[in-house]
Amino acid sequence: MSTICRRRDDCRLCGGSRLTPVLSLAATPPANAFVPAGLAGQPQQRFPLDVAFCEDCRHVQLMDVVDPRLLFEHYVYVSGTSPLFVKHFDDYAGWMVDRFGIAREGLAVDIGSNDGTLLKAFQARGLRVQGIDPAMEIAEAASQAGIPTINGFFGPELAARIRAEQGPAAVITANNVFAHIDDLAGVMDGVRALLADDGVLAFEVSYLVDVFENTLFDTIYHEHLDYHSVGPLVPFLAARGLELIEAVRVPSHGGSIRIVAQPRGGRHAVGASVATALEEETRLGLDRADTLQAFGAKIAAVGAELKGVLTALKAEGKRIAGFGAPAKATTLMYHFGIGPELIDFIVDDSPLKQGLFSPGMHIPVVPSSAIAESKPDALVVLAWNFAPSIIEKNAAFRAGGGQFIVPLPRVEVI
Repeated sequence: MSTICRRRDDCRLCGGSRLTPVLSLAATPPANAFVPAGLAGQPQQRFPLDVAFCEDCRHVQLMDVVDPRLLFEHYVYVSGTSPLFVKHFDDYAGWMVDRFGIAREGLAVDIGSNDGTLLKAFQARGLRVQGIDPAMEIAEAASQAGIPTINGFFGPELAARIRAEQGPAAVITANNVFAHIDDLAGVMDGVRALLADDGVLAFEVSYLVDVFENTLFDTIYHEHLDYHSVGPLVPFLAARGLELIEAVRVPSHGGSIRIVAQPRGGRHAVGASVATALEEETRLGLDRADTLQAFGAKIAAVGAELKGVLTALKAEGKRIAGFGAPAKATTLMYHFGIGPELIDFIVDDSPLKQGLFSPGMHIPVVPSSAIAESKPDALVVLAWNFAPSIIEKNAAFRAGGGQFIVPLPRVEVI
């Protein structure tokens, strides 16, 4: 294995070594490794996507760890380009402040703060804010926009520095980042050191229940080292002096879970959502390796159906484009073998991706104005979690006879 990718042989949550392989997807380049035109002719290195189940604590994780600097230092995803996410984070901040009585002037710290969208919502509610993010350009832009952001990776050392300079945190958040961290124990030690005794930690992650029930296998990529469920998180947090008090399901990214924890013996009671989540996970059999091993057959069935639809359109001489270039599209296109022979170009609203070529497949990414200019016959909605708003926004394309193909949670032709 190369120095930029290594294989773990123990569980990231409990340290156990009884790991059972449950799923093997096609190897891919890093999911956000878009390239400029000058590099589009050169092959990109691919890394395995093998998933394992811990027989000791029931945690599900990726076996191979790609160097986080390769994945995150020049990141191209920003939350603020999506109005849906801006609203989601505003609602989230409001819920946290109201539900847990977070006082004005309290310190809100966001780990993996990206462009500061969530911290902006806390700031608007009177809190002091501090972001931490490893993406250099994004961290600098956030700071310039009034959200102070430290460029780096969070851990005990940085936690001690922030506490010494700004006092303990009333709230610490880590959204769509808790699955990205290899040294979760070190990060949680930092959280415990920075969090006030009456403070709360909240993080949102893609939820294994939704991944399993809705065949959302494309959320499996190298940035996502973990596929979290509530059962394994309870003892993991407890071992670090934290008590899990809420496990609320939220719709973002096709289905996520919002976990809230407090220092052991904190002032908040454990909500009913925790027991509800634990019961659902057991009902679905997510505490057994064989359940997840059977998941591969479901994925293959979706792939065969999608590829059949696209191949038939191509045989009729139709032009197909992709809509959205999210990280998950890399997994979906590689695992299903959907490349430039089927998809001519991909439109995306992010200026950070426009003018680049998709990871590995090297399909050009262009602005959405290309739909009217190039007039494809069909659009594959690769950003399927935004399908309703994408279809609504592009009503003229549909009215002119264009088709939308939504690949997940099930294949739909609209």
